Amino acid sequence: MLESIYIGMSGLTAYAKGLQTISNNVANLNTAGFKTSTPGFADLYYGQQFARGEPGAMNTMQFGSGVEYGYSSLNFAQGDLRVSNGQLDLAIQGKGFLTLLDGDTARYARTGQFAVGNDGFIEDKATGLKLAALSASGSLGPISLAGKQISPPQATTVIRFSDNLSTGSTSFSIPDVDVFDANGGKHTLTIAFAPDSSIVPGRWQVTVSDENNIPVQQGTLQFNGGIPEPGRDRIDFTLTSADAPPLTVTLDFSTGVTGFSAGSFSSLRVSDKDGYGTGTLSSMNVDVDGRLVLQYSNGQTDELGTIALASFANPQQLVQQGNGLFDASHASPPQYRSSNGAGVGQLLAGATEASNVDLSTEFGQLILIQRGFQASSQVISTANEMIMQLFQMRGQG
Repeated sequence: MLESIYIGMSGLTAYAKGLQTISNNVANLNTAGFKTSTPGFADLYYGQQFARGEPGAMNTMQFGSGVEYGYSSLNFAQGDLRVSNGQLDLAIQGKGFLTLLDGDTARYARTGQFAVGNDGFIEDKATGLKLAALSASGSLGPISLAGKQISPPQATTVIRFSDNLSTGSTSFSIPDVDVFDANGGKHTLTIAFAPDSSIVPGRWQVTVSDENNIPVQQGTLQFNGGIPEPGRDRIDFTLTSADAPPLTVTLDFSTGVTGFSAGSFSSLRVSDKDGYGTGTLSSMNVDVDGRLVLQYSNGQTDELGTIALASFANPQQLVQQGNGLFDASHASPPQYRSSNGAGVGQLLAGATEASNVDLSTEFGQLILIQRGFQASSQVISTANEMIMQLFQMRGQG
């Protein structure tokens, strides 16, 4: 009967640990990225005693030694995806894990809220671990904004035009044409057109003036049958500045420009031009392919790499560590993929994943564990009463 007491005590110990697991699940109801654990129990070592042999029966009897709290499995079911305001709040719809670097050690998470740290690396706000990305060669490394805060300028080299310059116009001009020099300085030009058909039909005098309305250069545009004549459909001009090297720009009328009569109305316009000034980083976002895209105030974009998603053959080998992190020290090495790659889901920006705690399931488990605890307690009470009865019988003898 003493063995029965010890068996009952093993039940109390095991169910107390099961209650601890359920309590932890319920307490993390609102913890982003949390995955519940399902408690598991295992029977203990069986001893044997010899019994009187009977035909067709074993001559031993087996007695168990109780129960222990066994392996608790993680439930990786998808949690609810919730929209957030952070540009770098990340969640995964489907399988896979974000990869976070703690020095040379990798940790994994289902969701996270990230920001640019003081050292320029993108890191998790809660843990300070650095978000990892895949390079072009497929290697893994932290994402750094070093040298990416500024978008360097590019000088304007060509201005392209389209639409019609009517032969009936006595004058026409296109104001507020912005060009940029090699240092990012902006120069606002006016391009004026005056007919010069007294010498050759279809000829126009083109004058480029700076922001002070001072002519910079003049050139000739020639139409032949309403189409710019090859060799006379481009005009080069050079703009000088005290703060930058001389800027040479080509006015290109070769494609999409016509010179037909439309009365006094001309629709000629700038259709395209290159060059831009210095830009500062204005926003960051993650596209559908998991690439981290930088956007600058000058309209330019840049990419920092593809955020790495880890795919594990057996996620049950991961160990939940707190702060939404998982340790993979005892797991097989993962495969790293981009968003929507083999074995991983889609990476979502501006979203977080809620915990996958289901209160109805947890309360059902809670009732079962409570009943097990009560039953084990009853076994101990019954064994104790039987021992007391033995002591009383001895005293009466």
